[in-house]
Amino acid sequence: MSNLTAPHAAYRRGEVLAATPGQLVVLLHDGARRFLRQAGLAMRDGEVERAHNALRRAERIVGYLDGTLDYEQGELPQRLHAIYQFCLDYLNAARLERDHAKVEAVGELLGEMREAWSEVATEVQDG
Repeated sequence: MSNLTAPHAAYRRGEVLAATPGQLVVLLHDGARRFLRQAGLAMRDGEVERAHNALRRAERIVGYLDGTLDYEQGELPQRLHAIYQFCLDYLNAARLERDHAKVEAVGELLGEMREAWSEVATEVQDG
């Protein structure tokens, strides 16, 4: 880690350690979207390996979000599971077709979900 990135990494680590569960979900969505932006740009530039690596990182985050759903909380986790699975399937198709538009579509969907999670996290925090 360079001297320039060390303060940023320390800040992010502190942000994660101080976050509530809802805020962590928001941060995970932010991370997935950041990697999707990187993947989309790499696809446009024809950088297959860089696109693949960024997609893998985004897919790991989406897979983690999917894997942590609590199915005892009613119908919502089932719906979220369907959305996360759609995202993973669509990203796989994007990789095979080298279609940056599909990557961007998943990023937009995750952005909408991020906003909803952010509202929930704020409401829970405000009590």
